[in-house]
Amino acid sequence: MVRHVLDNGMTFLVLPRRQAPTVSLVVHYPVGSVNERLGNTGIAHVLEHMLFKGSREIGTTDHALEAPLLAAADAARDSLLAELARPRPDTARVRRLAGATASHEDRAGAYAVPNEYDRILSAAGARGLNATTSYEHTRYFVELPANRIELWFVLESDRMRNPVFRGLGAELGVVGEERRMRLETSPGGMLETALLATAFRVHPYGVPVIGHASDVEHLTRRQVAGHFRDHYGARNAVVAVVGDVDPDEVARWAVRYFGPVAAGRPAPPVLAREPEQAGERRVTVEFDAEPRLAIGWRAVSGVHEDAPALSMLASVLAAGRTARLYRRLIARDRSAIHVGAYLGPGFAHPGLFTVTAVPKHPHTPMELELAIYEEINKIKETAPDSADLVRIRNGIRAGDFRRLSSNLELGMQLAESEAAFGDWRETFRLSRRLLGVTPADIRRVAAKYLTASTRTVATMVRRGSS
Repeated sequence: MVRHVLDNGMTFLVLPRRQAPTVSLVVHYPVGSVNERLGNTGIAHVLEHMLFKGSREIGTTDHALEAPLLAAADAARDSLLAELARPRPDTARVRRLAGATASHEDRAGAYAVPNEYDRILSAAGARGLNATTSYEHTRYFVELPANRIELWFVLESDRMRNPVFRGLGAELGVVGEERRMRLETSPGGMLETALLATAFRVHPYGVPVIGHASDVEHLTRRQVAGHFRDHYGARNAVVAVVGDVDPDEVARWAVRYFGPVAAGRPAPPVLAREPEQAGERRVTVEFDAEPRLAIGWRAVSGVHEDAPALSMLASVLAAGRTARLYRRLIARDRSAIHVGAYLGPGFAHPGLFTVTAVPKHPHTPMELELAIYEEINKIKETAPDSADLVRIRNGIRAGDFRRLSSNLELGMQLAESEAAFGDWRETFRLSRRLLGVTPADIRRVAAKYLTASTRTVATMVRRGSS
């Protein structure tokens, strides 16, 4: 592994692996939805989409003619949003400004070359070009033939220096539709959203990564550009390059292409702290779907000393056919068709230990809830058998091996560890901490964290059933 840091703070991790003439490239920013605020929620996810729109050179036939039309669209949209914010908007003026905004966007769109960034990389043999946004990071990634990676340096540095957020109105519509599919028409998405909003009243974990619908609908190009300028500079970027590469050549390209990129500001700290929970909270979601259940107990961040034991507890409860809740609810009682458990929704801040279950008709969420508490109480009284942990440890080792066998997954792991901890090795240390968890540790954290006063229970019932 070679670690190279540019003068502007941008970090490159280069790991040569000669098994195949390909290279995986990952750009990781430790910025996600927790860095947003009410009014611009969802902006990190929107920005993820917009960075594929190109730059002053890519994605346009003539940016000099396109730019004034985008500016005119922005001015009309600003006036439109100002009118909508009035206590009694003038509907005629709203229609006129909405039409002007769309007209300027359409005229600017005549100069756009859709998907040119994707097309250029695909023509060079790229695979898996994509990006993801989470609560705590945004990352962009692709796999390329080894003899084509300088092209990536050219294109990626260009969109870091000169992005153009063209086609904003249409993309907000795409994101809005994505939100409807993931949350508004998805039973699991709706229930998780209700659980987190009830459990987190202060911390941004209570807001979906994709944001509030009204915030996304009213985002402006100026907001998106400002968010990019403030949070996606060179000093916040970690690049992992894994595959058939020469580290010295990568270092030269890094200096040549990314050296001129502005450093930007440090990743902003998230200072919100959720107040102590003083009692059980419950929320019911009515939806035209089969009932389901989610229980979340206030827990710890992924870096807390108790996090490995809680993760192992989740595995004891719900990882595989030999897990306790699977054996009880699915195999023995046949009262559920699904059970799950995890620590989340993010990593850097205290989250929830969550158990989810879907009852099998005619069983009810209440039946499953009581059975789940019974199984948890058994663990509180008697630590799990060591044999259960052997199976889980074997699964962890197998998962680590699978990640190591994939250049892309390894690159993601290295970049995330470097961005989150300042040390690419830390992620491997966390795996070792999981392997060191004992049955007594699991019993202790179950008793400490899984209490009635710190839990939030979200139940979905079929609309009209009550």
